[in-house]
Amino acid sequence: MTAATIALVAASPAIAEGTIDVAIIGEPDTFDPMISTKDVVSIVTQHFVETLYTFDESWSVVPLLAAAMPQISDDGLTYVIPLREGVTFHDGSSMDSADVLASMTRWVEVASRGKAIADKVESIEATGDYEITISLNAPYAPLMSLLAFSNSAAVVYPEEIIGDEIAEVVGTGPYKLEAHEPDQYTQLVRFDGYTQPTGAAERTQTPDEIRFVPVPDPNTRVEGLLSGQFDYADGLQTEAYDRIEASDAAEPVLLEPFGWPVFAVNHKKGKMTELKFRQAVQAALPFDDMLFAAFGDEKFFQTDGAMYPEGWAWNTEAGTELYNQNDQAKASALLDEIGYDGDPLRILTSRQYEFHYQMAEVARMALEAAGFTVEMDVVDWATLAQNRDNPDLWDIYITHSPFLPEPALTSSYFSTAREGWDNPEKNEILDRFTSVADPEARKEVFAELQEIVLKDVGLIKVGNFNALQGKAAGLEGVVPSPWPAFWNAASAE
Repeated sequence: MTAATIALVAASPAIAEGTIDVAIIGEPDTFDPMISTKDVVSIVTQHFVETLYTFDESWSVVPLLAAAMPQISDDGLTYVIPLREGVTFHDGSSMDSADVLASMTRWVEVASRGKAIADKVESIEATGDYEITISLNAPYAPLMSLLAFSNSAAVVYPEEIIGDEIAEVVGTGPYKLEAHEPDQYTQLVRFDGYTQPTGAAERTQTPDEIRFVPVPDPNTRVEGLLSGQFDYADGLQTEAYDRIEASDAAEPVLLEPFGWPVFAVNHKKGKMTELKFRQAVQAALPFDDMLFAAFGDEKFFQTDGAMYPEGWAWNTEAGTELYNQNDQAKASALLDEIGYDGDPLRILTSRQYEFHYQMAEVARMALEAAGFTVEMDVVDWATLAQNRDNPDLWDIYITHSPFLPEPALTSSYFSTAREGWDNPEKNEILDRFTSVADPEARKEVFAELQEIVLKDVGLIKVGNFNALQGKAAGLEGVVPSPWPAFWNAASAE
């Protein structure tokens, strides 16, 4: 943290003066969530830009800027979406179908999740001043979840600011962007022109102000929470749990299970385009050891190869016999078979999520024992986020994902994602999965998708993990989430 940031945070007791100070893992590199899949962007921007639909606490889709759920034709090809009237943008203009049309058109052109379904969108039309119609050329069951999701988000902007890049984001949310000092803070203030949605959880605008402070070092986030500098802290190391629990100033927030660490695979260029090379990496990795090094206690992780944990509708054991082989001899034999020449396997990672780095170090040792030459590229998260878009710079990059309510929200399954996994058999399975509406039939097809993920090494899931956040003692109104929102945050005192 800089001295200016500390001075800003310490200038006033946050809750007492109607301000919530939130420590996040780094600087959002954009305030345009259409073009980003990063959680740190979603956490901040969800407060000032909004989508047509959102998720409630049970992960059901509910209207937000839409006036109601859409009318869907019997063939599943046409979605008629009524829009709320009286919604005001932060610039004072009123939202209508022209704004939504321009925003949705941009979404399918520039957003990773929008581009993933662009070939299925026949047309998007304004069919009334407060109505929009989306026509598809094939049924697409996950469409509503895509329209509700907060990263690579189908947010609505005024028509006048729409372009390939948006210089100054204007939204409809309960808070508006007041100030941004890069690497110091993002200041949001209550938007007095906000109108509450119907059907979604109320956004009460309780704090006068919300300040997001980028704190790359996880230990500094913990210390700031315990000292009272921050009312909420994201992305904490699990070894801090006991200290936070014993504190009078703060309380731990454990998301269980939260999600899954993943070694994302470069299918566009380099050594990982070779199946047997990918299989060698998969065979060598000791997931038990990697998870223990990252989280330190079995109460914080599960060694599990299924893409969704037990208890989720999508849970299946298909293909999991290939998970956690921890067989360096098999990996070495595969390398010999393809004539591996020792060219370095490049692993791109960051220490801002310390567990990423800890997993990478254990992986490196196991891979080297199997005969790989490993080159670790350890950078800050912003640099990683930039470099992963260039397939010339990495073979594997390390990230993680929460368990999402709809598998099709995981962009890595799609050939249009940055990893470029363009396996024809997988593509056919994915097309069936997204076109089938019946929930039980979709579960069966998802089992096929999971199996080919493991057989083709489309990506490498490390396991399940529980995530730790922390809040000030007595802070209420923040629902535990991968993307915590603070519009209802208040002190119980």
